[in-house]
Amino acid sequence: MKVIRKIIEIDEEKCTGCGQCVPACAEGAIEIVDGKAKVIKDLLCDGLGACIGDCPEDALRLVERETDPYDEEAVHKHLAERAEKEKADEGTPQSPAMGCGCPSSNIMSFSAPSPCQSANVPKTQTSSVSALSHWPVQIRLIPPTAPFLKEADLLVTADCVPVSYPDLHTTFLKGRKVMLGCPKFDDAQSYIDKFRDIFSVANIKSVTVILMEVPCCSGLPMIVKKGLELSGKNVPVEEVVISLDGKIKK
Repeated sequence: MKVIRKIIEIDEEKCTGCGQCVPACAEGAIEIVDGKAKVIKDLLCDGLGACIGDCPEDALRLVERETDPYDEEAVHKHLAERAEKEKADEGTPQSPAMGCGCPSSNIMSFSAPSPCQSANVPKTQTSSVSALSHWPVQIRLIPPTAPFLKEADLLVTADCVPVSYPDLHTTFLKGRKVMLGCPKFDDAQSYIDKFRDIFSVANIKSVTVILMEVPCCSGLPMIVKKGLELSGKNVPVEEVVISLDGKIKK
């Protein structure tokens, strides 16, 4: 039965097909089709408009019209099917890009150095070895179905932490998949929705949340825990607070 509700409308004349709106849609309702962004199924769009601010051409807007009701079950099924497809595509010569836009959105996995390689790094250089194993790292750019999220130990960090805490790579990042964002300036609700979908489809094993000892960072654990609650999953969450002078407080 059709209902009157809010839904995303995309102006094809303005749309350049950059793909920035694709990762911004946690429900996976938007895809690039023939060089243009499209809402592939109305029932996948929740009508909240989290994707609007990510369009550099102002091609997205919320309208109210008669359409299919939002179907959360269909969203979970759609995300799960997409995750399976991406899993099946792993190992292809070229990793898929998000949409067809900015290279910073391309999904990539890096091979960690072998124990032998690590052992041969001069002692004076060991601190410069990166433990990063994937790209992208921004929360807003990582889709819930990214292959590197499957069964991952997740590191969710405020974006000031890597600047403040010098040993992030050796102490926390090694063996984890990192997601980085700012709980003050970014869209908290869109992050809650994204973490909900990540926990729903990725079978995350554990989460470590790192924040700074400032009030604006305090929302980050709440965002992760709210997304976890909405997913109905049970995943251990650890919180770490970094002081302003770059030390672990707790």
